[in-house]
Amino acid sequence: MTGVEVIIAALVAGATAGSTDVAKTAVTDTYLGLKNLLRSRLANRPSAREALNARETEPGRWQAALGDGLTESGADTDEQVLAAARRLLELTDPDGARAGKYQVDASQAKGVQVGDHNSQTNTFN
Repeated sequence: MTGVEVIIAALVAGATAGSTDVAKTAVTDTYLGLKNLLRSRLANRPSAREALNARETEPGRWQAALGDGLTESGADTDEQVLAAARRLLELTDPDGARAGKYQVDASQAKGVQVGDHNSQTNTFN
């Protein structure tokens, strides 16, 4: 996965995971920590910060704006941010993390989707 894909997958997982009180606390703490790291990296990118804050209310619309901001700010290569995202994914999907689900490298690919339950629409001009 690219850094952007890892971060976005972690944000989605953190917003929806945690079935026990202990799991919820660990996931919530890690999720909030990741969001705080991202807020500081996106300080000068208002549209990306808005997307980060709006993601709970507008799923599906925030990924592009946030992804661009993550790339432009360098958050997608920041080891502290990526470590927090990977930790969140380990908490929310330990089997997937152990199996290497979040270690995909599609850096040279085009039109690729990584993850579960995706859809893609291609338009050609």
